[in-house]
Amino acid sequence: MSSPLRDRVDACPGALQTHAAADGGLARVRVPGGLVSPAQLRVLAAAARELGDGALELTSRGNLQLRGLPAGAETSLGDRLADAGLLPSETHERVRNVLASTLSGRTAGGTLDVTPWVAALDAGLCADPALADLPGRYLATLDDGRGDVAGLGGDVGLVALDAGTVALTLAGADSGLRCAPPDAVELALAATRAFLAERTAQASTAWRLAELDDGPARVAERVGTSMSVSRAEVRGLSRAKGSLRAGVVPQLDGRTALVAVVPLGRLTAAQAELLAATAPTGLQVTPGRAVAVPDLPDASAAAALTAAGLVLDPGSPWLQVTACAGRPGCAKSLADVRADAASAVATGTLPAGGARQHWAGCGRRCGRPRGEVVDVVATPAGYSIG
Repeated sequence: MSSPLRDRVDACPGALQTHAAADGGLARVRVPGGLVSPAQLRVLAAAARELGDGALELTSRGNLQLRGLPAGAETSLGDRLADAGLLPSETHERVRNVLASTLSGRTAGGTLDVTPWVAALDAGLCADPALADLPGRYLATLDDGRGDVAGLGGDVGLVALDAGTVALTLAGADSGLRCAPPDAVELALAATRAFLAERTAQASTAWRLAELDDGPARVAERVGTSMSVSRAEVRGLSRAKGSLRAGVVPQLDGRTALVAVVPLGRLTAAQAELLAATAPTGLQVTPGRAVAVPDLPDASAAAALTAAGLVLDPGSPWLQVTACAGRPGCAKSLADVRADAASAVATGTLPAGGARQHWAGCGRRCGRPRGEVVDVVATPAGYSIG
C-alpha cells in the first residue's frame, strides 16, 4: 500500500511548541503512561489557572492540554514543567507518547506489571538524540495482557502474553517477534529506531508507521536482524477490549482504586487539586479520558469526587460521550459542541439511542476515539448523525 503524502509540516503541539487556537495558545504536556504525581498535578492545576483558561484537557493518549494561553506563556509553562519533572527533555518532549494498561500490577486481568516499562521506555527515548526526529504523532503502547491499549493503534507496542513472553506489535498488529520481559523495553526502542530509519529510507513525510510502504513488515525485518528475538506465528493482538469501567475497583493488595470519567475530558483546576489531595501515590490518566486513583484504603473518597462533577457511575451516559473542542476554541467549528453535548446528556436527549458517540464541530472530527462510534457532526443546517 502506498503511503499518503503529508502536505504540511508535523505541527503536533507540545509544551514548548504550542498551537495557535481561536481561544489562545494550546499546549500539550506529555505524561508517559498517564502517570502523574500529586505534586505534578498541583503544578498543572496552578498553570491552568494562572496561565490558561482554568482547566486541563485529557487527551485520548493519556496526555494533558492547557488552552487559552497568551503569547509567550510557553516560557513560564516550560519552566514550571521542568521544575516538576514533567519536561525531562526539551528536544524530545513531543515524542513521549506512551500508553500503558490502566492500574497495571494493581488489579486483576493483566499478566504482569508494565508500569516499570513506562519510565524505562521514556528514558530510552530521551537518551537517544536521533529519536528527537520522530513525528509528534508517534505512539507506543504497553499492554499487560488485558488488551486495553494494544488495539489503540500504537506505532510500536508491547503485549505481555504470559509471565515469560512479550509480543511486539507494529502499527497495532502482531509482528510475530517475541522476547522475554527483561528485554521488552529494548525491543520497543529497537522497533522505534527501525521506524525512524525506514521513514528516512523512504524519504517519507508520513506521521505514522502504518502510512509507510509495507512499514510494519520492513520494520520487523530491521528489528529481527538488529537484536536477538524469537519468532512466532502471527495472531490477533490488536483487538481492544476496553478500559476499566468507572467506579470502585478492588486492588489485588486489598486496597481500593477509583476510576472517574471526566465529562468531555475537561478537568477544572479545582477538580485537579481535589484529585491531588485525594490520591496518596498519584493517579493515572487513561485513554478513555478518565482518571484512575489507586492505593486508597476504601471507597469513601468517591462521594467527594462525585460532588465535584467527576463521574463514577458505570451506567452514566457520560461514559458514552466525547467531543472536540468546538466553539469558541476552534475557528473551524460550526457549533459549541461541548455545550450542546452537555445539554443532551442533562435532558436525556442523546441521539442514536445513547450509543457511544463523538460530537464534532466540523467534518474533520478531531478527537474521535477508535472503534465503533456514532458521529454527531455540526453542519450549517444542524447536526448530522451517522
